[in-house]
Amino acid sequence: MEPLLIDMESIPKDTSREAFLKQIEVLRDLGTSGRAAMALEFSRDLRQIVKDGVRHRHPDWDEARVQQEVLRIVLGDRLYSEAFRNKKPADE
Repeated sequence: MEPLLIDMESIPKDTSREAFLKQIEVLRDLGTSGRAAMALEFSRDLRQIVKDGVRHRHPDWDEARVQQEVLRIVLGDRLYSEAFRNKKPADE
């Protein structure tokens, strides 16, 4: 394994150098597929948090409308409107 060159500016202010090095070690040990799986899990978790937030703000919306709003939030207004030209945003 290559020696790790650390730019001290890249270490978060609330993290010790030792903890940062341990985090890098654990991430390296996961390998590419492990890190990819972790990223996908984070993405699913974040999408669920967004969905829960939409449901909390709009408890009267059905599942299709909630999903439409999640897509609008995730994609952003410009990309959403390009992808769904014939659909109005959920709040209209």
